Amino acid sequence: MGNDIEIAPTRVSEDAGSLKAPTKVGRSELADITPPHDTYEGRHRFDPTAEWTVAEERRVVFKTDLFLLSWLCVMMFGLQLDRGNLGNALTDKLLDDLNLTTDDYNNGTTIQLVCFLAAEFPVQFLTKRYGFKYILPTMMFAWSTVSWAQAWMHDRTSFYITRALIGACEGGFIPGVILFATYFYKSKELAIRLAAFWSTLNVARVISALLAAGILELRGVQGKPGWFWLFLIEGLLTMTIALVSYIYLPSSPVGTKGVIFRKGWYTEREEVIMVNRILRDDPAKGLTDLQEPATFKDIKAAWSDPAMWGLYFLGLVAYIPATPVTGYLSLTLKRLGFSTFNSNMLTIPSAVLQIITMLTLAYSSDYFNERTLHIIFGEFWIMPLLVALITIPDGGREWSRFTLITLISGYPYFHPLISSWISENTFDVKKRAITAATYNVIVQIGSLIGSQIYRKYDAPYYKQGNKVCVAICALALVTMVVQRQVLVHLNKKKDEKWRAMTSEEKALYQSDLEARERDGNKRLDFRFVI
Repeated sequence: MGNDIEIAPTRVSEDAGSLKAPTKVGRSELADITPPHDTYEGRHRFDPTAEWTVAEERRVVFKTDLFLLSWLCVMMFGLQLDRGNLGNALTDKLLDDLNLTTDDYNNGTTIQLVCFLAAEFPVQFLTKRYGFKYILPTMMFAWSTVSWAQAWMHDRTSFYITRALIGACEGGFIPGVILFATYFYKSKELAIRLAAFWSTLNVARVISALLAAGILELRGVQGKPGWFWLFLIEGLLTMTIALVSYIYLPSSPVGTKGVIFRKGWYTEREEVIMVNRILRDDPAKGLTDLQEPATFKDIKAAWSDPAMWGLYFLGLVAYIPATPVTGYLSLTLKRLGFSTFNSNMLTIPSAVLQIITMLTLAYSSDYFNERTLHIIFGEFWIMPLLVALITIPDGGREWSRFTLITLISGYPYFHPLISSWISENTFDVKKRAITAATYNVIVQIGSLIGSQIYRKYDAPYYKQGNKVCVAICALALVTMVVQRQVLVHLNKKKDEKWRAMTSEEKALYQSDLEARERDGNKRLDFRFVI
């Protein structure tokens, strides 16, 4: 071969149970001694001797981006469209029309989040039992139905009911999408793809603001308020995406044939490349088929893992400082004297800024294969801006205040990095599903807390609330440093025990496949990504 072509390393599994097996450490080094189960959906494409060029692998990744990533982003767009249109409706006198106060609005947000949390774990069990192909579109169809039905809200009770139903229908969707993507991408490819998902949420914020600016002008048509048409039109749009998703989504990398794609996304050789590149990066994916149910044992494993505790706590506190600022963005702009149209338009710069900062942060994190310093950067971005919001004098200075709010709302959102970090540091797919759901539940609890920080008595500048946000921001930064040191300590302890073993002991240890499946990331030859 020419110098410009690289060949993927050959993996041979013949000595998986032999004392001559390699004694390397690290998740991606374990493929030689961890063959997939017979029930693994890609088992017929598994070939430990398969070779391919870098150009061929890039081609299958490009196809995956084109066919899978793009549609998952469309689905995430639908999620944000129905989740974020309430903020746009606030600029069209929604609270006045329904006789609601801002405290009622906060309560509605809390109800939505509680129901969202309640649905997280049941959805993970359902996706593991029946597959992503059917559960994800069904969830989308359900919440889109509630979304367009919001058009007929008329009082506090109907507002609370629709908030509860939307939360219950959306809970578990994001971790489900993330886990689905892990079956198609290697770990080092994941963070930037997850950033693309969350960038889609910001694209939705931009498009939603543009749609809202036009649709809300329909106020008075057939005697209906503008928000009536906003909920109806955007809900029906999301329902259309859900219906297409039923016939579009694949069941797995080797299950891409369907009504739309009669021949599938990949050729037979490309399926071989897809399956083996994923298993060589993360052999644990071959130990669990896509529809193998999770159990309460997996929940216990996810909750008792000390390597995850710091990430759980970060999920609770790290996103709180920006939550009230972003949640009240359009309403704050309206209170600062901007018109309904301008208030919606002025939410666009923060969404665009976050797309840029988030993708840049994710790309850098993947490039340097580093997580902690990058999430510290994302959190620290917020702190001086919150301090500025506290110190800026009351009255006037609308554009200065707008600039600060925009910069806070557009901070480098590092949720994709932590989600990818969780995937890298777990060696069991079912445990990974529960860990991701646990993390997401805790993130939503943090959002619930964040939604209650801005109170009516503190309006319109919320200086007391912003002081609370600064304190939480400092706590998150300390937690990030502690989490890094915990992982360093765990790796060091493993390394000390590993080096104390003889070559024969290491080979015997690595040949025990039953123990590898049982112990996962607790194994001495597994190293945590830092």
